[in-house]
Amino acid sequence: MDQLLRVMNFNISSDGIGAGEHQSLERPFGHDHPERLFAWAGATASWPMRMDPGGSRGLDDYFTRDFARNIGAEIMGRNKFGPQRGPWPDDEWRGWWGEEPPFHTPVFVMTHHERPSFTLSDTTFHFVDGDAAMVLERAREAAQGKDVRLGGGVTTIRQFLDADLVDTLHVAVSPVKLGSGLRLWESPDELLDRFHLEVVPSPSGVTHHLFWRR
Repeated sequence: MDQLLRVMNFNISSDGIGAGEHQSLERPFGHDHPERLFAWAGATASWPMRMDPGGSRGLDDYFTRDFARNIGAEIMGRNKFGPQRGPWPDDEWRGWWGEEPPFHTPVFVMTHHERPSFTLSDTTFHFVDGDAAMVLERAREAAQGKDVRLGGGVTTIRQFLDADLVDTLHVAVSPVKLGSGLRLWESPDELLDRFHLEVVPSPSGVTHHLFWRR
């Protein structure tokens, strides 16, 4: 069975923007109110960071519940791990994800500045300097036959799309405009030369875009 490279639950605004321009430790997404993009997922019963019982069922919950299904490794860009640029000032800071990251698999962080791997709970972060194909090969090996999730951010997803390595994408488009920032697309039609597309509106106001390779 093929090991798919899957983009899952990736959130963008209605004008195609997935992150703001001025990312910092206090603003991981670079804009003031990231919950405007993510509110649909946080409202679901299967949201992994949910502290209380309840939450919605239905279409949105299906996607949050599916996040970990058959995933054996994740690839992310350095900016999804943390806000630093250039050489690491030290190895003490261990990313935005806390002592129990939500990945539960090996994670391959793409960076030109490698550092030693480390483990938090059941997630091990590896820091790799290489092109998309090389990093995917390492992630597939670590996934032990399961699929690999491409976690983002925007620049990393574009890099893998440009290399024609992505098999499926689920992009959740929220009904807000951000105006400026890192743009995944001008229009989802840009991907139709390589992917089928099904667009599924949700009662939450989010529109789920499901792409799979032609």
